[in-house]
Order: sequence, then C-alpha cells, then structure tokens
Amino acid sequence: MAKAIRIVNMVVSTDFKHPLNLEKIASTLPNTEYNPEQFPGLVIRLKTPKSSALLFTTGRVVCTGAKTMKEVKESIHKIMKLLERVKVKITIEPEIHVQNMVASGALGFALNLNDLVMKLRNVEYEPEQFPGLVYKIKEPKASFLLFSNGKIVCTGVKSKKEADEAVAKLEATLEKAKKK
Repeated sequence: MAKAIRIVNMVVSTDFKHPLNLEKIASTLPNTEYNPEQFPGLVIRLKTPKSSALLFTTGRVVCTGAKTMKEVKESIHKIMKLLERVKVKITIEPEIHVQNMVASGALGFALNLNDLVMKLRNVEYEPEQFPGLVYKIKEPKASFLLFSNGKIVCTGVKSKKEADEAVAKLEATLEKAKKK
C-alpha cells in the first residue's frame, strides 16, 4: 500500500458573477501581474494560504496551489476581501468546482520502469527526456508519474477518495505485472 499519498495541489474554478476591471485591480493591489497582450487574465499571489489565482474580466477565477478545500475557501475569501479595496463587492458565496488534484506518495518498493513498459498498456516512457514513466488509467480517470525509486505522482483526480481508488488500482496492476 502506498505510504501516505497526500494532496499537494488543487486546481479549482469559481465565478464571482461580477465583472472585474483587471487594470484597476493590478494598479491597486500588491502581488498581481497583468499583461493583457500576453494573457487575458490577472495573476494574484497569496502568501497565506500559499496559492495563486487567475482572475478574468468576466468574474471567472481559477485558483491553484492550495492543498485542502479549507485552504481553497480561505484563498477565495481572501481574494474577495482584496477586491473590496477596489470597490468590488462580491455578494454571492462562490460555488467552487474542483478541476484537478495532484497527489504524491511512495509505493514503498522500487520499480523497474523498463520492465513495466513491456507489461503495461497506456504508458509513455522516454528516459532520455524525463526519468518518470507516465501511466494512465480510465476508471477513476487518472494519470501517474512512476519513478524507479517507487515514488509516484497522481493527477487528474477530483477528490482524495478518487486518488486513493486510483492508487489502489495502480498497486493491483503492479502486483499483476510482477507475476507476468
């Protein structure tokens, strides 16, 4: 069983349902970046909880970097408070939608990646370019990075439960591959 698989990053989206003047926000608030010629969103970075958000003129927000739903909510509420400084009052409680979670952990045993390439389907492995093997599963939909030292990264899941299910499926698959 994987040792302590833990969520290391969440990507969530929400909508403040309020138009945002990104130029005004960028010129007023600290820790913001806005370069509309390169990208239509404004980046705002928070120190606590450590996270970043993309704000769009439509009021849509994408927040990354938080590790828990509690941190996500704190980040969104902190951004709402910051927006009050530029006279933007968000009156709704924003609906938060998890888009992706990234989890990492360790299997507790080494992996022979060259061997796995021959035994598993849905894999990509180019050791000259990257030391990890990419392995994808359909149910729950998840992608893994597998490293020879047994460390793993799981992405594409939308909950801790899905991450745990995906890792359990991975472990069962690896167990079968050992026997081949």
